[in-house]
Amino acid sequence: MDSHPVKERLDKLLLAKGLVKSRERARSLIMEGKVLVEGERIEKPGTWVRRDSRIELKEEGHPYVSRGGMKLEGALKEFGINPSGMVVLDVGASTGGFTDCVLQKGAKRVYAVDVGYGQLAWKLRNDPRVINLERKNIRLLKKSEVGEEVDLILVDTSFISVEKFLPHLLTFLKERGFLLVLIKPQFEVGKGEVGKGGVVRDPLLHQRVIERITRFCEQLGLRVLGVMESPLRGPKGNKEFFLYLERGQQDGSAERTQACKTLHEPDHFERSVN
Repeated sequence: MDSHPVKERLDKLLLAKGLVKSRERARSLIMEGKVLVEGERIEKPGTWVRRDSRIELKEEGHPYVSRGGMKLEGALKEFGINPSGMVVLDVGASTGGFTDCVLQKGAKRVYAVDVGYGQLAWKLRNDPRVINLERKNIRLLKKSEVGEEVDLILVDTSFISVEKFLPHLLTFLKERGFLLVLIKPQFEVGKGEVGKGGVVRDPLLHQRVIERITRFCEQLGLRVLGVMESPLRGPKGNKEFFLYLERGQQDGSAERTQACKTLHEPDHFERSVN
């Protein structure tokens, strides 16, 4: 069995990780010297690198270590969330786009959890406000490894339904704490419902996924505060949706109904509650 790490062309890897919108943009950034791999500048798009390499973009106008930060920034603005002074748990931290975003907005401390290794951006690894919990399966994470209840949980995971681990997340969340969950329909629908290229295009499938997950969350004692389409699409062009939740059992039927209506207006971000 080959034990060598799997490698991929750098331009393709940037696209696969969702760091750029197109391979052409990836090539441009690389040739402009704006891509660092393990802290070193690479200027040839065809360079083969390990898939688990730490990649940083120095793109002008890109304030975070990955485009995930831009996704989260849009949700924070839309829902009126101010993370200043909060203790945050970032589930599926990867390069650290979400972590970087909340830190720049004043978060007190962030526990960055990811099953991978060596992905978190160097500047975040060296930030005393960041506790890097890599090689950690969120379903197996112990309360003692975090050591305190958090104010806000951020979720950005792939290849698994969020229903598999959401109940366990409540172990770490304060009463009246909040969750901001990025829902990725391609990992929530049945295999036969994913279209060509791994993309879920049917808005009715989007709606069904949101309805199912919001009901599941309500059964956990979470109140649905809102839903919105992510301002940036995921890799391959999949639409993704942020679900904003608060811990505390309340009747969320009205919020759920409005949230699902929002999905019929894909180009208009709308809060589910006043």
